[in-house]
Amino acid sequence: MRSPGLIIILLLLLAGAGCGLRPQIAQDSESNQDSIDLLVSEPADITVDAYRYSDSVLRTLTLREKAGMPFMPALFANSDRETLRALIRYADDMHVGGIVLLKGNLKSVAEIADTLRSLGGAGYFIGVDAENGLRMRFADAPEFPWNRDLGYLSDDQLMYDFGSEIARECRLVGINMVLGPVMDVVPGEGSHGMMRKRSLGSDPKRVAELAIAYSRGVEDGNVLSVAKHFPGHGSSNADSHKRLGEISLTRARIDSVDLYPFRRYIEEGLSGVMVGHLSASALDPERRPAVVSPVIMGNILRDELGFRGLVITDALTMEGAMGIHAYQAIMAGADIIVAPADTQKEIEKLVDAVNSGEVPEGVLDDRCRRILFYKYLISGNNVGKLQGIENLNLLINGKAEQIRKSLGVGH
Repeated sequence: MRSPGLIIILLLLLAGAGCGLRPQIAQDSESNQDSIDLLVSEPADITVDAYRYSDSVLRTLTLREKAGMPFMPALFANSDRETLRALIRYADDMHVGGIVLLKGNLKSVAEIADTLRSLGGAGYFIGVDAENGLRMRFADAPEFPWNRDLGYLSDDQLMYDFGSEIARECRLVGINMVLGPVMDVVPGEGSHGMMRKRSLGSDPKRVAELAIAYSRGVEDGNVLSVAKHFPGHGSSNADSHKRLGEISLTRARIDSVDLYPFRRYIEEGLSGVMVGHLSASALDPERRPAVVSPVIMGNILRDELGFRGLVITDALTMEGAMGIHAYQAIMAGADIIVAPADTQKEIEKLVDAVNSGEVPEGVLDDRCRRILFYKYLISGNNVGKLQGIENLNLLINGKAEQIRKSLGVGH
């Protein structure tokens, strides 16, 4: 029997608690570190089990094992011998917590997921960008409209159905984390720079409603969603793939427009937020990139907005992240590091930073505990060998065609 979706399970946990659809993580004001103390009076067994699991596994890990857990290196979705060797090295030698898949094909994704499952341990996050469906990364997957064409939808249910379909396809191939939705609000009507296809529009309220509907569809399907790109890429002056983006707006404007969809996402108790390669002087006067800013990730995202889920960096291989090291992002508040240029070197730098005291081991423990907590919640998606690999395209395309037709709404 398939595990119930995250939101369905966690709604039961928080009924009447007024704090979202999943367990919250309390903050220890003395240590300024997050600890998984549940703020519900009578939590359901799965929440208690997830807490106990994360704490008990953490106690068994060496420093090197803990240092690898925040990393999700990027890997092309091929199942050739060289790729699978690299995958096993990431998992067995570097002890990474997961991978992010780049271009490839569905059968290879399923074989990669099966390989990771066979390695056991605490399980792995397998993440992917899927803004226009899995076709964004996998050439043989169904293709859906880009957000530019979905921002005009008047029916939130269609976006929920879209998210639900993406979760179904992800489960078929073993993916358990979707790096989406895009919550960036573009200024004015129409397209804007790099966000031309990717944004749901210029109305922050409507962007929030559509993106949350999509996210709930994903999470009801037992797949983690990750809202991006905090604190909002819509008004950035640059494509962060090429250089660090700068936001020159006032704090009031950022609060009312750019942060609005993220605030709503957090209020819904959803799971992940990706922090972009952006600086905003109105948020952090030192103009530090968000992924190394304790003000943006700590004071604003954690404290002001109350987010207690997974904080994930955008890819560190992007030009906007030049000169940034993983241990700096972790110290500033990130839980997961996506696609470092050299995973092994960055893990070593993190170990050195812990040994020198630059990163207290308690900070690393906090990041690992949260990662393990969420791995437990989606563990039903990581059990047993995938079935029907040879018929993946047939299994996926049948229902996808119905959703694709439903979403065929343009401007």
